[in-house]
Amino acid sequence: MLLSQNFTLSELCKSQIAERKGLLNLPDTDQIEALEKLCAYILQPVRDEFGSFIVSSGFRSPELCVAIGSKITSQHTANNGAAAADFEVAGHDNYELCKWIEANLPFDQLILECYNGEPNSGWVHCSYADKGRRETLTYSKAKGYRQGLLKDG
Repeated sequence: MLLSQNFTLSELCKSQIAERKGLLNLPDTDQIEALEKLCAYILQPVRDEFGSFIVSSGFRSPELCVAIGSKITSQHTANNGAAAADFEVAGHDNYELCKWIEANLPFDQLILECYNGEPNSGWVHCSYADKGRRETLTYSKAKGYRQGLLKDG
């Protein structure tokens, strides 16, 4: 099932951990609608601007969240009309990618995760919700979550 011109439901639900553990990682109708919006407002515009990329983590069922040590309230579960994806675009600095998203897209939450100043470090977490908060954060294991997009990780 196509969610946008270049993103499929199966690619946004793919999880090696779910496959290894035999977990179903399938969204319901409302969650699919949230994923379609994530693709339309976030993922497809990023692809149109920067080229092809792979989503490393998209939809997660509550069971998958538990299996990986995440919260079942994560926006990756596509609950309450919001949905999230983790990704990076080869050849593009993740900090610069986040700055472009911040300037151009109607995100709910944008997190620069595990970035250490090296262009290929970390990844981007971005969510979409109809009433987006436009919250920007930087996360590192050493410093936790901090407000804003920070180059010092």
